This record gives sequence, structure tokens and C-alpha cells, in this order.
Amino acid sequence: MRIAVAATPEVALPALHWLQTSEHDLVRIISQPDKPSGRGQERHASPVSNWAMANSVDLVRPEIVGEIDAAIADVDLLITIGYGRILPPTTISIPKFGCINLHFSLLPKYRGAAPVQRAIEAGETQSGVTVFALDAGMDTGPIYTSITTPIEPTMRSFELLDKLSHIGVDALKQALLEIEKGTQPIPQTGESSLAAKITREEARLDWSLPAHSLVNKIRAFYPQPQAWTLFRGQPLKISSARVSDVVPDLQQGELRIFGSDCVIGTLDKVIILERVTPAGKKEMSALDWSRGARFEDAERCG
Repeated sequence: MRIAVAATPEVALPALHWLQTSEHDLVRIISQPDKPSGRGQERHASPVSNWAMANSVDLVRPEIVGEIDAAIADVDLLITIGYGRILPPTTISIPKFGCINLHFSLLPKYRGAAPVQRAIEAGETQSGVTVFALDAGMDTGPIYTSITTPIEPTMRSFELLDKLSHIGVDALKQALLEIEKGTQPIPQTGESSLAAKITREEARLDWSLPAHSLVNKIRAFYPQPQAWTLFRGQPLKISSARVSDVVPDLQQGELRIFGSDCVIGTLDKVIILERVTPAGKKEMSALDWSRGARFEDAERCG
């Protein structure tokens, strides 16, 4: 098949590597226009755009939907992977076999922009990938294939995303075989849920919550937008933590060096902080940070 891929993030790269070496013809890459980022607000290409240029694959970065339509007029199938734009039905109907999406959850659970983060935040023990046919809804189309995988207890969102990006290659292989055989996708069934994009304010930690809930948030929100709290009026980002079996008598949000650990109080147990990023500094060991900070008696984050 002649295939185009509409994608933006790094998690699409394993699928692109496979398509380039498969029996299919990877005709074109469609990605988001270059966007300003960093302190200087210089424009940078997306990871997928950079991959396309490095591998000499035709690259289109449409500003309007009409440019997308033109870019897929000569292909049999469009695959979308985290493209970042909802395509209208008129666009979906252009390729011979329509459009399919590789989504990083077991649909219909966690439809939307942040399925991996929301699954970890909710304390799920398994996740997976789903390849489905695009329709007018958001992640509501019928399913060609899905693959389930466990979420390890210490996995953070970027680690699970990396795992799913490789499992997604197998899901795409299966889906393309089904499409070539003329198999009809199966409508989604079961309880659905939404995985909305995470805001920075939502990533602020509330130390009156249970310890396991807070650690799940820390895991889920790394590396973006990253869980954070206030320490002495300045933001303190927390990138790694675990629940402690030891229960020293701490108030919610109270910090202490306990043995060889930097710990903080919650509603029930304490959390051991492992890696943090103080305001204006690079990520470091939480114990090293705490030794330099020299906590006052009963000092708290909040």
C-alpha cells in the first residue's frame, strides 16, 4: 500500500522506522508546522519532521486542512499517531482505505490527549495500544487490533510511552494485514473515559492526599508538565518518588531527613523523594538538595 503518516511526537518514530523498511511504500510524512520554544522562542521542527528530513521522506507541514487533503490525494491509507489535529470526515474519506490511528490506550478507556498519563495517575496496572479507523468522533472509531501490556509499578509516563511505541508497531502490522484482507473493524464496546490534557496547575501536589495517589501523579506527570510543589515560596519539581513503609510522625507536607532519605508527609504514609529540580537549578538527588536546603523544624511544602 501507498501510505502517508500524520504524526508529530517522538513516540511515532518506531512505527516510521518499520514502515520505511516494510513492503509498504511510505510516500509522505505530514507533521505540525515548526513551533517556537525555549527562552529565545526560536522555531523548532517536530521530532517527526526531523526524522522525515533525515530519512529523505517527502515532508509536508500544513497550515490548513486543504493542504492535508492535497497531501493524501495519492495514497491508499493515512496513519495518524499523535498528530495533534482532528481531521474532518471529508479528509478521512480521501484515501482508498480511509484513515487509521495508533492510540496509546485500550479503547474505549482513556480517549483523548493524555491516555498514558491518565492511566498511570489512576493507578492502572495495565495499558496497551489500539489501532482503529478514524471517524468524526474523538478516538471513537471501530477497532482493527489492540494489544495489552502491564504497567510496571515504578514506570513513569515517558517509560510507558516508549514501551507502547514499540508494541504499536506490532499492532500496526496486524491492522494493515486486516485492511488488505478486507476485514471490517469492530465497534468499540465497554465503559469509556476521557484523558484530558494535563495543566500545570493540575500537576501541583496536594499533600493532604494519600501517598500512593501522590506518587502516581509524580510518575504520570514526568517529564511534562512535571509534578511540583512550593518550597519557601519557589516551585520545586519532583521527578521521582516512592511510598515508604516506615511511618515517621510528619504533618502533611512536612519535610525531614530520615536516615538516608528525604521524606515528606501525606494524608497517611510518607513519601521518599528521590529526584527533584529546585527553582533555577538542574535536576538532582533529593537527599543532596535537602542537605543544602537545611530544613527548619517542621518546615513544609505546599
